[in-house]
Amino acid sequence: MEPACRKDKQKQHTPTRGDRTRQKSAQQELKQRQRAEIYALNKVMTELEQQQFEAFCKQMQSQAE
Repeated sequence: MEPACRKDKQKQHTPTRGDRTRQKSAQQELKQRQRAEIYALNKVMTELEQQQFEAFCKQMQSQAE
């Protein structure tokens, strides 16, 4: 009896073509979302770095005078 149960369990866990397609699509959407978040974060960090650099340059310039 146990071998039959094992076969049933294996059949239940076998993904169908539609399941695999949905899974792949969900992974692609997740990657796209993460990539967009990374680009947005990079933009914010670059702007902050530029502001800090400009402030540093002004501070150095005022100390030199």
